[in-house]
Amino acid sequence: MLDDRVRSVLERLEREEPRPPGVPVAPATGRFLFSLVAPQTDCEVLEIGAGRGYSTIWLAAGVRNLGGRVLSLEREESCIADWRRNVAEAGLAETALLVEGDARETLAEIDDVFDVVFLDAANMFYEELFVLAREKLEPGALVVADDVILHADQLAAYSAARQADTSLLSLTVPLDRGLELSVVLR
Repeated sequence: MLDDRVRSVLERLEREEPRPPGVPVAPATGRFLFSLVAPQTDCEVLEIGAGRGYSTIWLAAGVRNLGGRVLSLEREESCIADWRRNVAEAGLAETALLVEGDARETLAEIDDVFDVVFLDAANMFYEELFVLAREKLEPGALVVADDVILHADQLAAYSAARQADTSLLSLTVPLDRGLELSVVLR
Protein backbone atom coordinates (compact mmCIF):
# COMPACT_ATOMS: atom_id res chain seq x y z
CA MET A 1 0.00 0.00 0.00
CA LEU A 2 1.28 3.48 0.76
CA ASP A 3 4.43 2.71 2.69
CA ASP A 4 7.17 5.22 3.51
CA ARG A 5 9.08 4.57 0.26
CA VAL A 6 6.01 5.25 -1.87
CA ARG A 7 5.04 8.34 0.12
CA SER A 8 8.57 9.74 -0.06
CA VAL A 9 8.74 9.52 -3.87
CA LEU A 10 5.23 10.90 -4.32
CA GLU A 11 5.99 13.84 -2.03
CA ARG A 12 9.25 14.57 -3.86
CA LEU A 13 7.52 14.57 -7.23
CA GLU A 14 4.73 16.81 -5.89
CA ARG A 15 7.30 19.38 -4.70
CA GLU A 16 9.22 19.62 -7.98
CA GLU A 17 8.85 22.99 -9.69
CA PRO A 18 8.74 23.96 -12.44
CA ARG A 19 7.08 20.84 -13.67
CA PRO A 20 9.28 19.05 -16.21
CA PRO A 21 7.99 17.03 -19.19
CA GLY A 22 5.67 14.24 -18.12
CA VAL A 23 3.58 16.53 -15.90
CA PRO A 24 1.90 14.31 -13.34
CA VAL A 25 -1.75 14.19 -12.49
CA ALA A 26 -2.83 16.25 -9.50
CA PRO A 27 -2.48 14.52 -6.10
CA ALA A 28 -6.25 14.12 -5.71
CA THR A 29 -6.40 12.33 -9.06
CA GLY A 30 -3.57 10.06 -7.90
CA ARG A 31 -5.51 9.19 -4.75
CA PHE A 32 -8.62 8.59 -6.89
CA LEU A 33 -6.71 6.18 -9.18
CA PHE A 34 -5.35 4.36 -6.13
CA SER A 35 -8.87 3.98 -4.73
CA LEU A 36 -10.14 2.52 -8.02
CA VAL A 37 -7.57 -0.26 -8.23
CA ALA A 38 -6.69 -1.07 -4.59
CA PRO A 39 -9.85 -3.10 -3.78
CA GLN A 40 -9.58 -5.28 -6.91
CA THR A 41 -7.95 -8.71 -6.78
CA ASP A 42 -5.43 -9.34 -9.56
CA CYS A 43 -6.15 -5.96 -11.13
CA GLU A 44 -4.44 -5.51 -14.50
CA VAL A 45 -3.88 -1.84 -15.34
CA LEU A 46 -2.82 -0.33 -18.65
CA GLU A 47 -1.42 3.18 -18.34
CA ILE A 48 -1.10 5.06 -21.62
CA GLY A 49 1.19 8.03 -21.11
CA ALA A 50 3.29 7.19 -18.05
CA GLY A 51 5.34 10.37 -17.91
CA ARG A 52 7.87 10.30 -15.09
CA GLY A 53 5.92 7.70 -13.10
CA TYR A 54 3.81 9.73 -10.68
CA SER A 55 0.48 8.16 -11.66
CA THR A 56 2.22 4.80 -12.14
CA ILE A 57 3.30 4.89 -8.50
CA TRP A 58 -0.26 5.54 -7.32
CA LEU A 59 -1.59 2.72 -9.52
CA ALA A 60 1.16 0.23 -8.69
CA ALA A 61 0.90 0.90 -4.95
CA GLY A 62 -2.83 0.23 -5.27
CA VAL A 63 -2.57 -3.12 -7.06
CA ARG A 64 0.35 -4.68 -5.23
CA ASN A 65 -1.51 -5.86 -2.10
CA LEU A 66 -4.15 -7.96 -3.84
CA GLY A 67 -2.03 -8.93 -6.82
CA GLY A 68 -2.04 -7.35 -10.21
CA ARG A 69 0.30 -5.13 -12.15
CA VAL A 70 0.59 -1.93 -14.11
CA LEU A 71 1.79 -1.94 -17.71
CA SER A 72 2.87 1.62 -18.55
CA LEU A 73 3.45 2.95 -22.05
CA GLU A 74 5.67 5.98 -22.63
CA ARG A 75 7.30 7.44 -25.74
CA GLU A 76 9.10 10.51 -24.39
CA GLU A 77 12.80 9.75 -23.99
CA SER A 78 13.08 12.59 -21.47
CA CYS A 79 10.65 10.77 -19.16
CA ILE A 80 11.73 7.13 -19.44
CA ALA A 81 14.86 7.20 -17.22
CA ASP A 82 13.00 9.24 -14.60
CA TRP A 83 10.08 6.77 -14.69
CA ARG A 84 12.43 3.85 -14.07
CA ARG A 85 14.25 5.67 -11.23
CA ASN A 86 11.06 6.87 -9.53
CA VAL A 87 9.27 3.51 -9.71
CA ALA A 88 12.37 1.67 -8.42
CA GLU A 89 12.89 4.19 -5.60
CA ALA A 90 9.25 3.67 -4.56
CA GLY A 91 9.90 -0.09 -4.38
CA LEU A 92 7.40 -0.88 -7.14
CA ALA A 93 9.63 -2.28 -9.90
CA GLU A 94 8.07 -5.74 -9.43
CA THR A 95 4.55 -4.35 -9.87
CA ALA A 96 5.02 -1.92 -12.76
CA LEU A 97 6.51 -2.58 -16.19
CA LEU A 98 7.39 0.06 -18.75
CA VAL A 99 7.00 -0.42 -22.51
CA GLU A 100 8.96 2.21 -24.41
CA GLY A 101 7.64 3.65 -27.66
CA ASP A 102 4.62 5.25 -29.24
CA ALA A 103 1.48 3.66 -27.79
CA ARG A 104 -0.17 3.83 -31.20
CA GLU A 105 2.38 1.22 -32.24
CA THR A 106 3.11 -0.70 -29.03
CA LEU A 107 -0.55 -1.28 -28.11
CA ALA A 108 -1.03 -3.55 -31.12
CA GLU A 109 1.73 -5.84 -29.83
CA ILE A 110 0.16 -6.30 -26.38
CA ASP A 111 -2.04 -9.40 -26.04
CA ASP A 112 -3.20 -8.85 -22.45
CA VAL A 113 -6.69 -8.05 -21.20
CA PHE A 114 -6.99 -5.18 -18.73
CA ASP A 115 -9.39 -4.27 -15.93
CA VAL A 116 -8.49 -0.56 -15.86
CA VAL A 117 -7.02 1.73 -18.51
CA PHE A 118 -5.65 5.13 -17.55
CA LEU A 119 -5.37 7.38 -20.58
CA ASP A 120 -3.09 10.39 -20.05
CA ALA A 121 -1.25 10.80 -23.35
CA ALA A 122 -1.21 13.53 -25.99
CA ASN A 123 -4.78 14.83 -26.26
CA MET A 124 -4.85 14.68 -30.05
CA PHE A 125 -4.44 10.89 -29.90
CA TYR A 126 -7.10 10.03 -27.29
CA GLU A 127 -9.65 8.74 -29.78
CA GLU A 128 -7.14 6.55 -31.62
CA LEU A 129 -5.68 5.24 -28.36
CA PHE A 130 -9.13 4.48 -26.96
CA VAL A 131 -9.98 2.41 -30.06
CA LEU A 132 -6.72 0.46 -29.73
CA ALA A 133 -7.17 -0.11 -25.98
CA ARG A 134 -10.87 -1.03 -26.35
CA GLU A 135 -9.85 -4.29 -28.02
CA LYS A 136 -8.17 -5.31 -24.77
CA LEU A 137 -11.17 -4.78 -22.51
CA GLU A 138 -13.98 -7.06 -21.43
CA PRO A 139 -17.30 -6.12 -19.82
CA GLY A 140 -16.72 -4.53 -16.44
CA ALA A 141 -13.45 -2.87 -17.43
CA LEU A 142 -13.01 0.83 -16.76
CA VAL A 143 -11.28 3.49 -18.87
CA VAL A 144 -10.25 6.70 -17.11
CA ALA A 145 -9.21 9.57 -19.40
CA ASP A 146 -7.50 12.59 -17.83
CA ASP A 147 -7.68 16.29 -18.80
CA VAL A 148 -11.16 16.22 -20.40
CA ILE A 149 -12.21 19.49 -18.74
CA LEU A 150 -8.86 21.27 -18.82
CA HIS A 151 -8.54 20.54 -22.54
CA ALA A 152 -12.23 20.49 -23.40
CA ASP A 153 -11.48 22.25 -26.68
CA GLN A 154 -9.64 19.11 -27.83
CA LEU A 155 -11.37 16.44 -25.75
CA ALA A 156 -15.07 17.37 -25.79
CA ALA A 157 -15.54 15.15 -28.85
CA TYR A 158 -13.79 12.29 -27.02
CA SER A 159 -16.16 12.58 -24.05
CA ALA A 160 -19.22 12.96 -26.30
CA ALA A 161 -18.26 9.85 -28.27
CA ARG A 162 -17.87 7.78 -25.09
CA GLN A 163 -21.21 9.02 -23.73
CA ALA A 164 -22.98 8.24 -27.01
CA ASP A 165 -21.54 4.71 -27.22
CA THR A 166 -24.23 2.27 -26.05
CA SER A 167 -21.60 -0.39 -25.26
CA LEU A 168 -20.29 1.90 -22.51
CA LEU A 169 -21.60 3.84 -19.56
CA SER A 170 -19.62 7.09 -19.34
CA LEU A 171 -19.55 10.07 -17.05
CA THR A 172 -17.41 13.21 -16.88
CA VAL A 173 -16.13 13.70 -13.33
CA PRO A 174 -15.04 17.27 -12.46
CA LEU A 175 -12.07 16.19 -10.36
CA ASP A 176 -8.92 18.28 -10.93
CA ARG A 177 -8.45 18.56 -14.71
CA GLY A 178 -11.52 16.44 -15.44
CA LEU A 179 -11.82 12.68 -15.85
CA GLU A 180 -13.99 10.77 -18.30
CA LEU A 181 -14.93 7.43 -16.71
CA SER A 182 -16.17 4.80 -19.16
CA VAL A 183 -17.34 1.37 -17.99
CA VAL A 184 -17.47 -1.33 -20.66
CA LEU A 185 -20.96 -2.86 -20.69
CA ARG A 186 -20.53 -5.22 -23.63
